[in-house]
Amino acid sequence: MAYTINRMISGSGIDDVDARARKTLADHGFGVLTEIDVKATMKKKLDVEMPAYRILGACNPKMAHQAIGIEPRVGAMLPCNVILREVEGGVEVSAIDPVASMQAIENADLTAVAGKVRDLLAKAVAAI
Repeated sequence: MAYTINRMISGSGIDDVDARARKTLADHGFGVLTEIDVKATMKKKLDVEMPAYRILGACNPKMAHQAIGIEPRVGAMLPCNVILREVEGGVEVSAIDPVASMQAIENADLTAVAGKVRDLLAKAVAAI
């Protein structure tokens, strides 16, 4: 099973895709709670150069509340990460597939919620 939902965006820079991703995620009910600039972190901590790479921690509060109500420790697996990475020809957007990430928890109700979140994320990634 694939563990990410992917889309390649050609001819755009990371800042443009970042802005589009945040707006589109918001349009689909997600807020960005966290942001990690991996490129800057690797440069600062390891003095290593790498292409632009950002991790956006996206959360749909309604779905998160529902999941936590079903399985209180699921918060260890939240939020849903969306990565933006500079590749040859553009920017690749990859969102975690919540169904794949929740396989470690054997709970059919949680799997159903994860399926709804996956559908929302897939629509958001396609719309960026």
